[in-house]
Amino acid sequence: MRALYLDCGMGAAGDMLTAALLELLPDPDEFVKELNALGIPGVLFNKESSVKCGVTGTHIAVTVNGREETNHEHHHHEHAHQRLHDSHEHHHGHHHSGLHDIEHIVREHLTLPENVQNQVMAVYGLIAEAESHAHGVPVTEIHFHEVGAMDAIADITAVCMLMNRLSPDKIIVSPIHVGSGHVRCAHGILPVPAPATAYILKDVPIYGGNISGELCTPTGAALLKHFATDFGSMPLMKIQAIGYGMGKKEFEAANCVRAMLGETPDTKDEICELSCNVDDMTGENIGFAMEQLFRAGALDVYTTPIGMKKNRPGVLIHVMCREADKESLILHIFKHTTTIGIRESRCHRYVLDRQIETFDTPFGAVHRKVSSGYGVERTKYEYGDVSRIASERDISITDTLSLLNDSIGACPKVKPIQRKDKGL
Repeated sequence: MRALYLDCGMGAAGDMLTAALLELLPDPDEFVKELNALGIPGVLFNKESSVKCGVTGTHIAVTVNGREETNHEHHHHEHAHQRLHDSHEHHHGHHHSGLHDIEHIVREHLTLPENVQNQVMAVYGLIAEAESHAHGVPVTEIHFHEVGAMDAIADITAVCMLMNRLSPDKIIVSPIHVGSGHVRCAHGILPVPAPATAYILKDVPIYGGNISGELCTPTGAALLKHFATDFGSMPLMKIQAIGYGMGKKEFEAANCVRAMLGETPDTKDEICELSCNVDDMTGENIGFAMEQLFRAGALDVYTTPIGMKKNRPGVLIHVMCREADKESLILHIFKHTTTIGIRESRCHRYVLDRQIETFDTPFGAVHRKVSSGYGVERTKYEYGDVSRIASERDISITDTLSLLNDSIGACPKVKPIQRKDKGL
């Protein structure tokens, strides 16, 4: 499985992520030419070598109409400065763009695949929602300063294009270092992380540390929030390419995002097992609870008879689930059982690849599961189809299977359906 790991030990910004991902490509210069051919109004991408703490990496300089945005008070990494429409600045000739204007540029003026357009607008949506929440105004009233908007479109579009080009199966992001202290912006002095950045990074592991300054920008935060499939430490992976995306400012630590692209074993899968003991539920109530847990996304639910304290016979309820469904299933276990405590353990599982084949037979549509891998292949008809045919023809299951085996070779087969992630 192709995995991308992003080390954000010095935060993240759009230009740093662009540069780090760019270094993973076999021909970064050719990709920069593609970026410059997009036609973002007035924007020019320039790739340059950068050294931080003795480490060589890449810095991407984005100029808008020949100059680089230099709003250092607000973002030391990148210069896309989102702010409210300010009437004072407006009267002095600065133009501002709303989300609708941004979308018009992205969808009508840039030669981007539709899925990349959608990614760009999803990231912009996260930023606009955060700015809206931070300033207490509707999203429709959030405006982006013209030069900063072009700069941000450049960074966001570049990262979305690079993610599309690299197409990793999963993207793991380290806990994000957001910096500490305060930052000066158009509205005054704000704490780090800035309110919009903090809002975007809800439900994401972040930390402060001793470095004073704004290490993670709203654009960097939104890109990470949108693309990360998981946050945590680097998984077991064979590294194939490493990229260093450098920021502008100098710190005692190397101011960069490090990107690692490699392979993780896809033969082993990790799932959660949630379990609890109950001694005061009827069989009917346990049956109902099991049905609800399956509906809530459990991969499997099963019970084991156990002896409990005070010589009571009880039931051990096991629930197997994916990490993404764990929190929801914990709520359902507490709701539908009488337990007051749930245990969790992690299990590695090894699974065969599965496909469902569909055949148009004289007895109606029949589905057959094909499981393969680890040097084996086996097939099995779906029980529901077999039992239906056996009932309709008043014959045994064994005779039905023989009937199907005799006739299936001559039946047209519908395109198989991939079922790699289903079941246990």
